[in-house]
Amino acid sequence: MSTTEGRESKPIHILFVGAGAVGCFYASRCHHPSANIHVSLICRSNYATIARSGVTLETRSFGNYHFKPHAVYSSISHAATSPDAPPEGWDYVVVTTKALPDVTDDSKDIEPLIRCAPDGKTCIVLIQNGVGIEEAHRKRFPRNPIVSAVTVISAEQISHGVVRQNRWTRISMGSYSDGRGGGTTPEMQDVSKRGDEYARELARILTEYGKLRDAEYHDETDLQLIRWHKICINGSMNPSAVLSGGLGNATMVRDPDLREHLKGCMEEVFAAVPAILGKPFPPNLAKPEKILTSTERNTGAKPSMLLDWEAGKPMELEVILGNPIRIARAHGVEMPRLQTLYALLKSASKAREAERKKQTRESNL
Repeated sequence: MSTTEGRESKPIHILFVGAGAVGCFYASRCHHPSANIHVSLICRSNYATIARSGVTLETRSFGNYHFKPHAVYSSISHAATSPDAPPEGWDYVVVTTKALPDVTDDSKDIEPLIRCAPDGKTCIVLIQNGVGIEEAHRKRFPRNPIVSAVTVISAEQISHGVVRQNRWTRISMGSYSDGRGGGTTPEMQDVSKRGDEYARELARILTEYGKLRDAEYHDETDLQLIRWHKICINGSMNPSAVLSGGLGNATMVRDPDLREHLKGCMEEVFAAVPAILGKPFPPNLAKPEKILTSTERNTGAKPSMLLDWEAGKPMELEVILGNPIRIARAHGVEMPRLQTLYALLKSASKAREAERKKQTRESNL
């Protein structure tokens, strides 16, 4: 029996880990109690507000509306031990937090939420930036289906429990086995097949009930191509915005020297991908010059890495630069421009952290 057979008569329970702008938006589009689809949230700083009042969404695509989750939890342990959690476990656990493998192991963190035996019931969905984010989950949960998802969305949480969606709602998703659609053993082929079924079902939920026009299913390799294509943008513009002193994307692409630098970074990714994934980017994915031209119109936008740097928060340095460099090198390809950005920004982060610790010590004297 397929994963989706009989769903109409059984409730679908979806748990979002991370109630930021992206998590709240996609959770609100999945939640349809009348169709027996129930979405719950794990919150952090905004727990009290969302538990009391739900989420108010101000959207460009769907107008203004209110989202009251099925349940709201203050932590993973709260969700894992709550008596109102679904007795058979969650069908989907959707991770929308920042991917920071140098800070925390997401796969270890969510372990109390995942039903692994006997059939790997819980599907893990990763709506996160970067590449190589799935590997830790695959190792920890070898029999669970994994759906890897890439989103392009402009959204922000303007206050606790209030989310504004400005533009774009594209989300692409597909199964993950080994990143290249391998499934070399019967067990992995089965996991990959079930991952495909879950990915198709989630795309259907977002399209049919959530009314998203750009919720798309892809096979595993094509989904990874989309992940790597986003590295063209994030891997070039995010670190460059920090290292240029805080310039926005549109400002950088209008500067001739920075434009040449950004294009060179993107071309490195284009050259590396065939060796990594066994096929080049398809024609429908924009080439570097088209990406740069499109970015000229996105005035006032600051990339997420720059916002994190300015706020003193950890940056997604490993999944956006470190992992791509290491994965490419494992396939015999070097990316010297991205390597330079990685080395400089990693050094700058260490220096700032050392200075912060020094100031803390001095203030405690």
